[in-house]
Amino acid sequence: MGAVRDVLRRPLGHFTERTLAGLALVLGAGVGFGLVLVLVRVRWSPLYDVDHGVAQWLNERISPIGPLVTVLNAITDLGGRPVIIWLITVAVVGLLIRRQGRLAVFVVAAGVGALVLDPTLKTLVDRLRPEVEVPIGTYAGQSFPSGHALGSMVAYGALLLVFLPAMAPRWRRVAMIGTGVVVFLIGFTRVALGVHFLSDVLGAWLLGAAWLGVTAYAFRLWRVERGRPATPLTEGLEPEAAPEVALAPDERELLPHPRAAIAEIVVGWVLIFGALYGFGMFVSYYAQDTFLGTWDEVVPTWFAEQGTPALDDLSWWWSKFGDTHAILLVSMVFCPLVLAIWRRWRPVLFVALTMFGELTLFLASAAAVDRPRPPVDNLDGPMPTSSFPSGHIAATLCLWVAIAVIVFPRTDRWWRWVFVALAVVMPVGVAVSRMYRGMHHPTDFMGAILLTTLWIGLLYWVVRPNEDVAEGNQPAIESEDVDTLDDELAEAARPAG
Repeated sequence: MGAVRDVLRRPLGHFTERTLAGLALVLGAGVGFGLVLVLVRVRWSPLYDVDHGVAQWLNERISPIGPLVTVLNAITDLGGRPVIIWLITVAVVGLLIRRQGRLAVFVVAAGVGALVLDPTLKTLVDRLRPEVEVPIGTYAGQSFPSGHALGSMVAYGALLLVFLPAMAPRWRRVAMIGTGVVVFLIGFTRVALGVHFLSDVLGAWLLGAAWLGVTAYAFRLWRVERGRPATPLTEGLEPEAAPEVALAPDERELLPHPRAAIAEIVVGWVLIFGALYGFGMFVSYYAQDTFLGTWDEVVPTWFAEQGTPALDDLSWWWSKFGDTHAILLVSMVFCPLVLAIWRRWRPVLFVALTMFGELTLFLASAAAVDRPRPPVDNLDGPMPTSSFPSGHIAATLCLWVAIAVIVFPRTDRWWRWVFVALAVVMPVGVAVSRMYRGMHHPTDFMGAILLTTLWIGLLYWVVRPNEDVAEGNQPAIESEDVDTLDDELAEAARPAG
């Protein structure tokens, strides 16, 4: 029995010897947070004066500078709950695909803990937000601690610890500094925008560091108890998982001839814009006596006559599938999944160029053609862009066609046809809803089809997003299966006896 105790004590003793300084830092962060919490609760006068003085001083200097306020709001969104939840979800799904369940559990525990601590402490402390002369930031709920500062500290810190082993040693320090700068800037924006006191952010950073440290060291203790070495946190949580947590291998050449590819894309963009401009000018101003002109008059009028409150609501919701937020959300989920499953950057580049080109072609051709909306009730009201081509329809077409182009040749499972169906159903649904709402003519839909066909055709020819499939790339062998595969290969190589 004594021998068993000695065996159990060795990992723990080895762990504490190598991590004493780290544990001291974690305890220091926890004590620091407790001190800030007490000072906030008792409303200590010096802290009160500093908090209100800093908030007012920053507000006086930042509020008159509109562009700076816009930049600060953009940075502060990086610590918002939608971005944090997206980061954690994508990371967890990617880790599970790579069979890194322990790291996925760590990310979930760290993230969920932060999401629970923030509203709980806000309710218990019940501190009011700052009152500044010129409100420039939006907020909800109580003030202490800052949820953005806490969430960014935990989420970005946890992801850094998970993916650090995949980085070359020379880039690890850069990644640490970059993460620290992002976390600092997010916290600064909360004070600069007048939605948090300085002590709210400092308390959140200390609490985030303490919670991240507790979860990280619990993970390391878990490793040591299973016989794995207690490596420094500067090497990441699971150094052995470096090949699995790497986003994608270093591809010898992302594009065979990058300069020629860039030239081809630029020239193609100009030619596609010319085709859109020519077709748009014709259907907008010269096709009144043609079938297309008649169609553009009859269809919007017919849709306007079918209007009901229920269809109004349904068309509004379906239109949302083609707006910027929905398109961006789907892209930001799909691209990390491509990296997790197929470990190649070229399909991601294909999607990114598809959406960037769609946006620029749409904006340029809409401004050049300047077509009025259909002469019926426009249920969405005045829009900043003209009618031709439909941005909602073009974005939906480009996104789902690009996804189908990437997924279909990469699997022979039945569900690949689901993506083909989505590439048809989603754009048609958005097109019908946009025409029902009186926002587009049928030829605007045709313009979106023209844009999608020409642009995706060009990119498919230049980028060749499925080149790795032709070279035999399949989803990577999971780390747990490597030993089994090696045994099977060795057995197959032995001569028959």
